[in-house]
Amino acid sequence: MADKRIYAFGAGKADGNATMKELLGGKGANLAEMAGLGLPVPPGFTITTTTCKAFHDAGQVMPDGLMDEVRAAVGGVEKQLGREFGKGLLFSVRSGAASSMPGMMDTVLNLGLNDEVVKLLDNPRFAWDSYRRFIAMYADVVDGVDRKLFENELSAAKQRTRVLKDSDVPAEELRNVVGLYKKVYKEATGEDFPQDPWQQLDRSVFAVFRSWNNNRAVEYRRIHRIRGLIGTAVNVQAMVYGNLNDNSATGVGFTRDPATGENEFFCDVLFNAQGEDVVAGIRNPDDFEQFGQRMPEVARQLLDVRDTLEKHYRDMQDIEFTVEDGKLYILQTRNGKRTAKAALRIALSLVSEGLLTEQQALLKIEASSLNQLLHPTFDPDAEVHVIARGIPASPGAAKGKAVFSPEAAETLSRDGQNVILIREETSPEDIKGMAAAQGILTARGGRTSHAAVVARQMGKTCVAGCSVLDIDERRRRMTVDGHVIKEGDVISLNGTSGEVMLGDVPTVPAELSGDFATVMEWADRHRKLGVRANADTPGDARKAREFGAEGIGLCRTEHMFFEEDRINKMREAILARTDDEKQRSLAKLLPMQRADFLGLFKVMNGLPVTIRLLDPPLHEFLPRDPDVQRAIAKDTGVPLLNIQEAVDAMHEVNPMLGLRGCRLAVVAPQIYDMQVRAIIEAIYDAQHIDIPVDAEIMIPLVGTLYELTAIRKRIVEQVDTFNQDSSGKVQVRIGTMIEVPRAALTADRIAEQADFFSFGTNDLTQMTLGVSRDDAEQSFLRQYVDLGIYPIDPFATIDVKGVGKLVQMGVNLGRATKPDLKCGICGEHGGDPESIDFCHKIGLDYVSCSPYRVPIARLAAAQAAIRAGLAKV
Repeated sequence: MADKRIYAFGAGKADGNATMKELLGGKGANLAEMAGLGLPVPPGFTITTTTCKAFHDAGQVMPDGLMDEVRAAVGGVEKQLGREFGKGLLFSVRSGAASSMPGMMDTVLNLGLNDEVVKLLDNPRFAWDSYRRFIAMYADVVDGVDRKLFENELSAAKQRTRVLKDSDVPAEELRNVVGLYKKVYKEATGEDFPQDPWQQLDRSVFAVFRSWNNNRAVEYRRIHRIRGLIGTAVNVQAMVYGNLNDNSATGVGFTRDPATGENEFFCDVLFNAQGEDVVAGIRNPDDFEQFGQRMPEVARQLLDVRDTLEKHYRDMQDIEFTVEDGKLYILQTRNGKRTAKAALRIALSLVSEGLLTEQQALLKIEASSLNQLLHPTFDPDAEVHVIARGIPASPGAAKGKAVFSPEAAETLSRDGQNVILIREETSPEDIKGMAAAQGILTARGGRTSHAAVVARQMGKTCVAGCSVLDIDERRRRMTVDGHVIKEGDVISLNGTSGEVMLGDVPTVPAELSGDFATVMEWADRHRKLGVRANADTPGDARKAREFGAEGIGLCRTEHMFFEEDRINKMREAILARTDDEKQRSLAKLLPMQRADFLGLFKVMNGLPVTIRLLDPPLHEFLPRDPDVQRAIAKDTGVPLLNIQEAVDAMHEVNPMLGLRGCRLAVVAPQIYDMQVRAIIEAIYDAQHIDIPVDAEIMIPLVGTLYELTAIRKRIVEQVDTFNQDSSGKVQVRIGTMIEVPRAALTADRIAEQADFFSFGTNDLTQMTLGVSRDDAEQSFLRQYVDLGIYPIDPFATIDVKGVGKLVQMGVNLGRATKPDLKCGICGEHGGDPESIDFCHKIGLDYVSCSPYRVPIARLAAAQAAIRAGLAKV
């Protein structure tokens, strides 16, 4: 079986099943599964993903003997159907990787048509319509001919015959269109359109294998962090025809609403059409109610299929189907893409219906998708100017500058501007622009079009099928309701109502549903990791608590000094020429710092608060701009010459590896002394108003035991002196941030003087990889990820084999010295689900992340614990 390259399906039986996605791809595995369930699946066969890998490993060369096996598999389908390939039996050739990648790889339909076969088909209009579709798709996929060249010919044919719909073009005109299409093909390729069906099949399989590494597929895998797959399978399946006649149709259905999660069949149907028309959004579809009115018996059968598949897969399904002259066929099923709101509703519903357990339901929710629920919505009381309404395809509130090409979306987004991508309809080539945009607006397509499906998966707002829009992509403008919207004009999209509005509509904070609270309750019940927040102000702390944070894992005190009423006082302390001057300046900051910390203690009310003492180099407080220097001199009274000399004296070639963090405390301890005094007094003040405090002081950038020992000794002396002088009972734990590789390597020694470790993985990643994050993001980092040198951005997801090994070593060495040593992580990785899974595996006590990622971390921590439990079974 290991060498088997082709797996057949159909006629109530199959060689494979749904568990074989890695080998057969999601589409092939599910076709086999549905065939085994006895559903009406047209027969065919799947060429394995391992064959695709062999194709690419050989430099895009078809494996020896493969097409002989394909011929034998075609013979099996011919036997089942009693029809012969090349004499009326046509095939679809479609991709299908183990992870769903809608529209990113290639498909060829109606394969096997030629000048002779087209005459064998009974319905002339259907025959010529299918042939012109095949030529255009084959030319695009196999030979790279621009599809618009064919669309232009079809548009001209509709004008000649004075019809609006493709389906109304008469047979004779379609025959003429086929001739024009073949002429376009020859002009573009220099060859006649191939007439040999076996050559068509050979080249189409080759093209689908090749599409595994096309630009849009590679970009899609990068955006969605799809890694570890070896290639795409190829599914060769007997064609059924939704464009055969007016008693035929094609459609896409979701077993539940993918936008809201409500338990209602969500379906788009086109009559007398093929499946590509629905997905591409080439014309606006009918809904299930209209389908049921025209084909009531088929609609009832489709509802039965819906129930069968959802109960079998125990998840919301995305179904593709075709009706050929009144007979229903199922062409695909997969777990449906959904919004975060829908994911929560579906998870809760499937548990209440007894299809899933709590743990299984939690694993069905993509943790990162919760980000969609935590951001503002449009203010319902705001005055708005609605200029159009389309189909609400993906919910949300998006606003930004109108752009009419994916390239413009990318360019403006890189400059930090919000954009709305406006297209007639989107295609897989638009993937980068869609990822860059805040929202997507299309004139054509429905709730299951490419724009809608991809937008929902990305968490982007989308309004589709807004047919009143007159879009001129060449001139970069659209006209609607008497308004001309040019590129750069600001518009707003309401993906919940489908409204398109002029201008920048005000927003209000999101309101979280009861479903969200229930899922968070389940997550907290199953997770082992604690979840804290990175918060520097009482406002941040309150938001963190609203989202369920169990403490502050990182308070960055330097952020407190950059406020307008403090920055010059900090500068005075830095510029002071004598100790007395420095102490007087710091004394002005002391009450401000004390109030900062007291505010955090009040909000956290006994939850742990980890305060990192000053970390950045002092030069960050002193600008090099001469105009700003003169303003500082005027505001502080410090001579301009003194400022200029201080700036020059503090200049470092590589300041992030220079005089900062604990090194500053060793060389010039006065700032740390002031901060520690402020923490002590804030604890004391809180105790006297009955506010419980659990405070931790964290020393940054420790690389040697001596640094931590010296600074800890000074802090302990301050606490003891304060308690003696005031009869106080101030207690504080003292720990360190492990962000220097040497600290991780010598963590057993560092632990002797540490009450806790917090791994600062941002700097630890920079120092371990020898990469400056700020510089790399502007130069080579993206290219390194695209080339696979880094499998993923190491600043977004922890580098397990490098940085992760240091973290694990630090934990193990530290706990070898102190078995109960508390260990956490406070870099940006603390809010990344993949990194959280790693943190669970190595036994960290908590993760800390930004307030808005706390719910994501809670769910991801639960999923990590559930997966770990399943792995032990």
